[in-house]
Amino acid sequence: MRRVLLFVVGAALSATSVAYAHHSYAATYDTSKEVKLDGKLVQFVYRNPHSFVHLEVADDKGVPQRWAIEWSGGGQLANQGVQRDSLKVGDEVVILGRPSRVPGEFRALMVTLKRPADGFTWGNRTGQAVE
Repeated sequence: MRRVLLFVVGAALSATSVAYAHHSYAATYDTSKEVKLDGKLVQFVYRNPHSFVHLEVADDKGVPQRWAIEWSGGGQLANQGVQRDSLKVGDEVVILGRPSRVPGEFRALMVTLKRPADGFTWGNRTGQAVE
């Protein structure tokens, strides 16, 4: 009976450790590079485990591209002063991010965000980082 109990406890602990596992950002994004994105916010998805900012950014030929920028989860952002209504569709923002490892994919990992219209920023203070 003791063996069965130990097995059940061990299995439960193993299952919870798998549930808390997290993917590596370095596997998805090139953390040795940065891309500057200057564009108009078209969607702000404030949720857990990761929020996303979607921007329309003109490429070097002026053709608009929709970028998806992965950000921290809603709970973490709330603790850092970012709320669901902090960003609005149409906001002009400048984002510094780590680009996707997939060539031609318009996706990045958030490093910093700035809204020049009012000086709102994220990513420049201690603790403001995607984890």
